[in-house]
Amino acid sequence: MTTKKVNDPFHKKRVKIISAIKSIPKGFVASYGQVATIAGLPRGHRLVARVLGENDGSDELPWQRVIRADGKCGMPADSKFYIKQFALLKTEGVLAKNGTINMKRFQWQTDLDTLLFRPQDL
Repeated sequence: MTTKKVNDPFHKKRVKIISAIKSIPKGFVASYGQVATIAGLPRGHRLVARVLGENDGSDELPWQRVIRADGKCGMPADSKFYIKQFALLKTEGVLAKNGTINMKRFQWQTDLDTLLFRPQDL
């Protein structure tokens, strides 16, 4: 993670979000809201976006697996990360049609054990 300050009030939340993102398996995607829920932060989708935006790549975070709930990329279509996200997802077998991923086919469905027994205090 980019920011690892001891006095950072959001540090624990960031750690939970990073853990949730890392749990998304290859070949699947999750929405920002879904990641927030898995991290135990309902309605924390904006914080998920913030954490992803601050990521510097040092923790090998599979950022490409987090997309909007409607199956679209959360970045502008003309940005280099938009193109990179779909290219990375394609290497994992996640295909987009007209810039949209079929969420019924590729959305990761967490099981009840994952939600109930995830680490609570990271």
